[in-house]
Amino acid sequence: MSTTCRPRCIKLKDGDYLRVGNCIYRFLTGGNVEAEYHEEIYRLTIIDGLTEIHNKRYLMEFLDRELARSSRHNRPLSLILIDIDRFKTINDQYGHLGGDFTLRELATRVKGNVRKEELLARYGGEEFAAVLPETTQEGALIVADRILKVVNQTPFQFEEKLFSVTVSAGVVTTQGEPDITSAELIRRADEKLYQAKENGRNRYCN
Repeated sequence: MSTTCRPRCIKLKDGDYLRVGNCIYRFLTGGNVEAEYHEEIYRLTIIDGLTEIHNKRYLMEFLDRELARSSRHNRPLSLILIDIDRFKTINDQYGHLGGDFTLRELATRVKGNVRKEELLARYGGEEFAAVLPETTQEGALIVADRILKVVNQTPFQFEEKLFSVTVSAGVVTTQGEPDITSAELIRRADEKLYQAKENGRNRYCN
């Protein structure tokens, strides 16, 4: 005579622990204050506090994922590295508060020209990076041109003072290159950015 084991269903309660193999999970309901706390802590680790866009840590994670996808599916991936021209002069003339305002305002303007599936992040200091999945070099150059225009066409205003801001940019594209790393793609973009600076600023090079 055989005996059939019937599965036992247990309803998890908020705060319960669940062990699966060597891993232990804690069950938290959607409205749980602790869950919201952990979500906020994670958000703070990937968002730049000044500009409210993603930070370098998230940029590198995002770029790693998109490079792997580009290589796996042989799809284009473009990177635009952006640097504010003569940012030290802005700090000297308007103070660090004016410099902070410039960084925030620039992030706001550029973010409006980046699609939801793309990424704008603060790379460090006065440098920003835009990662454009599924975008050819031709498409990336159009985006770079748009970024330059949205920054320099309208003056920035800080404490009733108007001043012009320009940026330089380096644009690179990969088409599913095997084994290319985030560091290598950024290095290439940085070389093009340096060329833009050397050629007079307020321009992009590819």
